[in-house]
Amino acid sequence: MPYPANYRYTREHEWIELNGSVGTVGITDYAQNSLGDIVYVDVPKVGDTVTANATFGSVESVKAVSDLYSPVSGTVTATNEELKTAPDKINENAHGTWIIKVELSNPAEFNALLDAAAYESFISEETNS
Repeated sequence: MPYPANYRYTREHEWIELNGSVGTVGITDYAQNSLGDIVYVDVPKVGDTVTANATFGSVESVKAVSDLYSPVSGTVTATNEELKTAPDKINENAHGTWIIKVELSNPAEFNALLDAAAYESFISEETNS
């Protein structure tokens, strides 16, 4: 699956799309594929702060529970309520299903993330493919 060129990526397999000063965050197709069927998503509350490279929640699959890492620092402005009853939407369309939206406190953090080509290269190294 091609990784959207307008997104930035973390080495922990989260993506972020920036619209003005608000970042929309989700997990990559590689992450959802590695996890298997997602059955629960734990997210912060609107108004909570998140810190770049720190955990902000978790994704539970039939295989394991994995932490979610924030790609940027800021304040949560929205959570995807649909995931409470339909967490499998992430499996259906990982790059089209967001988890949280964050008002960035330091926009420079976005530019420090991996672009699509660098992320794909990172996955290749990680999987030795």
